[in-house]
Amino acid sequence: MKPVAVLAVLGLILGVCHAHTYHLGECPTMEPQSEFNMKQFLGLWYVIQKTSTSSKCLIYNITQSPDEPSVYRIEQTNPIPGVGKPYHYTGELTVPIPSVPAKMTAKFPLSVAGSADYTVFLTDYTTYAGIFTCQKLPLSNRHSATILSRTKSLDKIYVEKLRSRLSNAGVNPFDMSLVSHDDCAIANDPNAGIYIHPETFSTHNIGQAVKKVGSSIGDGVESLADGAKNLFNKIKGSGEEKDREELDIRVLGGGGAGKKQPIEQDSEWLP
Repeated sequence: MKPVAVLAVLGLILGVCHAHTYHLGECPTMEPQSEFNMKQFLGLWYVIQKTSTSSKCLIYNITQSPDEPSVYRIEQTNPIPGVGKPYHYTGELTVPIPSVPAKMTAKFPLSVAGSADYTVFLTDYTTYAGIFTCQKLPLSNRHSATILSRTKSLDKIYVEKLRSRLSNAGVNPFDMSLVSHDDCAIANDPNAGIYIHPETFSTHNIGQAVKKVGSSIGDGVESLADGAKNLFNKIKGSGEEKDREELDIRVLGGGGAGKKQPIEQDSEWLP
């Protein structure tokens, strides 16, 4: 098999759906935080525990969209395995019911199942927060719980408080994994690493990036329809099927000393 550097990691998205668990039936009912204040919730959060993940150094930064006051952006940052450079994965949060601001809808570029319910079920804004996300699927759902802290660690009393709230809602807190923030020297260079955001898969961006990867991909390679899901690539060579595709860090902003690094299956496409 011949690995190739392809901007769109669409060949991977069916295999990178970790950080959640699948369950039969409807999404569990998770009561949102009462009298929620989104402005106080904005800013940097460290992920302390998260459903079914082996990631480390996982950080969220939630900001208000500069273009739409009712839209918020959530950027996930953590290192690229084996490189040390960060990847930044940004989605959008919207509030469908203004009277219930803690119950939002999340949309991320590589989420095949579409949008997800994104509920802040408990927070004091300054120390801890609990997030529950759930996507409805035919006859089933997939959901994820996350415990957040404003610092790299969180006192056990707050952790247990959040885990207890999950348990009371029928969500198994023992599905959650610890997220380490030891030795997390994530690069701050804005030109390094991988950036995936709502504009990543625009026709213009796809075309520009594919041209830069011209040594691996033939001429006239890209056509884009229905967002990123229908990107077709004409690969040079024998035409063999490939069992995975790799993202060329050099295309997306440097780093890695010219190495091609795959996005591991451990990547969190649904924060």
